[in-house]
Amino acid sequence: MVTPIEITNAAEREIKHIMAHKNIPADYHLRVGVKGAGCGGMSYALGFDKPKTGDESFEINSIPVLIEKKHVMFLMGTKIDFYEGSEARGFTFINEPLQKKD
Repeated sequence: MVTPIEITNAAEREIKHIMAHKNIPADYHLRVGVKGAGCGGMSYALGFDKPKTGDESFEINSIPVLIEKKHVMFLMGTKIDFYEGSEARGFTFINEPLQKKD
């Protein structure tokens, strides 16, 4: 199966740091999803959770990842990054449409 998301090196480092230092249980995985966000838009969700029925599971950069089957199509091509600046820090989601090949 094609992996629907990409995790950048910066995001990978931060996720692994959180998993190692924030008491995340060993049987939990990174859960990536989408939520409805008014006016037909959507927002992204990121957290840690146990696998559930209806999940697709992936291993990305040695990180176990869960995505609900119904969310996979909305996340296809999404890149998860981590930004750390002087005034803000956090995960960002970059969803670039697939380029049409002529």
